[in-house]
Amino acid sequence: MSIINKVSVVIPCFNEQKYINECIESIIASDISKDTFEVIFVDGNSDDTTRDIINSYQKNCPYIRLLVNPQKFTPISMNMGINASNGEYIFILSAHAKYEASYFSSLLHSIQELKVACVGGVLITDVKNANKKSNSIKEILTNKFGVGNAEFRTGSKEIKEVDTVAFGCYSKKAFEKFGLYNELLIRNQDIELNKRIINGGGKIYLIPEVTCTYYARETFGQLAKNNYSNGFWNILTAYYTNKLSSLSLRHFIPLLFVLSLIVPLLFSLIYTPFSLIALVSFISYLSLVIIISFKSTKSSNSFFYLLFGFLTLHLSYGWGSFVGIWAVGIKIIKGL
Repeated sequence: MSIINKVSVVIPCFNEQKYINECIESIIASDISKDTFEVIFVDGNSDDTTRDIINSYQKNCPYIRLLVNPQKFTPISMNMGINASNGEYIFILSAHAKYEASYFSSLLHSIQELKVACVGGVLITDVKNANKKSNSIKEILTNKFGVGNAEFRTGSKEIKEVDTVAFGCYSKKAFEKFGLYNELLIRNQDIELNKRIINGGGKIYLIPEVTCTYYARETFGQLAKNNYSNGFWNILTAYYTNKLSSLSLRHFIPLLFVLSLIVPLLFSLIYTPFSLIALVSFISYLSLVIIISFKSTKSSNSFFYLLFGFLTLHLSYGWGSFVGIWAVGIKIIKGL
């Protein structure tokens, strides 16, 4: 591997006192030389002890820097960190995760060897408080029926070109060529950037032997809230970028499912038999969920939690997208 002038790690954060210690400790324990390393936390005005914890590490780790983003939003924090960075290669990470010791060196080796815009590893989903409910949610978020063909979550047997990765290592030249994160996007800013790179002729590779641990949400309420926002911002992402190619087909599947329920029910107000279409769609989906939940049941989780979790994930995601369509419609009408 060639000598690197500087490696920058940018981590946006907000109220991460529950996770930030483990994140920083894993970075400190990494096998990369700290002489060529800088870690830039960009905090969105946390009102817990997140900044105090980061400050406490700075005393013994001079390569750790802390910036404050009064506007809070994640893409603004990411761009602040990138603009403040000195690295030839830039990692965009999460404070909600911990990283294996070879995470940085392995991805640096891969991006230099492949000569691409970005590389990333596989997320190992875990929970802080393991019980049947949280373990069921963890299972759902690693299941292809739950998250589609997102191979950075489900894994791969070989190094391969993909449409997006999480917590990737980017060449600084990639940001110079393809631009920074879209600051209009409260969600999906990473997916949109990666799609922009690919649509512009750049390449992104998944390195499956490189992993990090991401801590999932542990209640159905948190799962629903997060996925509702994801679904909602899928539509706004397409609206703000003026192109559906900013996302992948899998991001719209839950919307199609919800529409298969809502549209026939609306038409049934005019002609009652249309309601049968919605009934068939839901029964077909529910049958598939029951089969997959049964196959995924282990001693550490619960069939009923899995069943309810899949329903929560897909319906909240699809409903978020449906509401997003209305929100975009209102914006368009107001703009006329």
